[in-house]
Amino acid sequence: MKKVFVSGAFNVLHAGHIQFFRDARALGDYLIVSFPPADLLWRLYDKKSVLEDADKLALLNAIDLIDEVILSTDEDRDLSFKSAFMQSKPDVLVVTTDDLYTEAKRQLCAECGVEFVVLEKTVPAGHQSSCTQVVERIKAPAHVPLRVDFAGGWLDVPSNAIPGEFIVNCSISPTVSLKEWNYRQGAGLGGSGGWSVLNGWDPVRSELGLGVGWQDPAVIAETGACVWKSGKHPELDFKNTGAFLRGRMAVFDTRIKHDTPGLAALERNFAKIAKAARVARLGVLQQDITVLAVAVQLSYQLQLDEGMQPLERIGESLAHKYCGGGHGGYAVYLYETEEDRAAALASCADLYPVEPYCRTFGKDEQVPWEPEYLERLRAAGVIR
Repeated sequence: MKKVFVSGAFNVLHAGHIQFFRDARALGDYLIVSFPPADLLWRLYDKKSVLEDADKLALLNAIDLIDEVILSTDEDRDLSFKSAFMQSKPDVLVVTTDDLYTEAKRQLCAECGVEFVVLEKTVPAGHQSSCTQVVERIKAPAHVPLRVDFAGGWLDVPSNAIPGEFIVNCSISPTVSLKEWNYRQGAGLGGSGGWSVLNGWDPVRSELGLGVGWQDPAVIAETGACVWKSGKHPELDFKNTGAFLRGRMAVFDTRIKHDTPGLAALERNFAKIAKAARVARLGVLQQDITVLAVAVQLSYQLQLDEGMQPLERIGESLAHKYCGGGHGGYAVYLYETEEDRAAALASCADLYPVEPYCRTFGKDEQVPWEPEYLERLRAAGVIR
């Protein structure tokens, strides 16, 4: 009988583990799986066990591919399974290409005359590929806000970063979820970043992979009215709840196609973009909507210079600009008073009220639109 030995944390069993067990089992007749108990996993590897040891044992023993499960008990980071390995007397030790302790394991096999096999890490199509990804999906919120940007857009793209400058934005409600998305999609409110957060993906990596910046997932995950330092990765300068904006923001659906990645390479005046962001930073710091409105209008003028179509003034707005840089989608409008916003909302069917959203004490809060605005969304064909 040819015994095959594998070890690992197997913290959250997933399809990748099953594939590994299948590939390892194919190398012999008898598969032995070893894992460190929770206390050892924490002490040696700084990993918290997701499952109780008894539950992990029960799950592994229930897998037909596995013939024996044994605990790793040695206080040795490289070879915590050594005692179990020596006791089992296997013929083959199997690891994957991403194993962190390959050389120690290779040397052990050489000393014991055991065959050492390195397998490519394979995952069935459509499945999670790591325990970390599974855990992040579990931890992902059920509802997230989207965002409006006030100034500094494009300074969150690593290649455009200017040290000492800023990006200013605010998360907004109504919130969205995987089953309820009452906004036009791909329309400049950071929807792709929100989708990444909801799915438990690495949202910053996902956005940078699209060739755009990191501001959307950063503010959606952080929430509040935020000022960020321009750079390769999100670094918060400061934030507040955005309460000074309550009752004073709205978004206008231009019904024009929005395409930020497709326009990322256009030439822009980054010095003027940075100037507008400095003014916006002051507006958030002082919680003064009139100062913030100056920055928004500066940003809008830069959008016009870039070739975006002029926006109409809706009611007694202080300022307005397109959300994002995609030459369409939604535009954000600021009003001095709640009464001014209410009058504007009554005058334009494509204008919708939004509020600053700041998550408190880890609450995962669903914030819906009022029924009258849901009817507008249905009439506009945004939702059914």
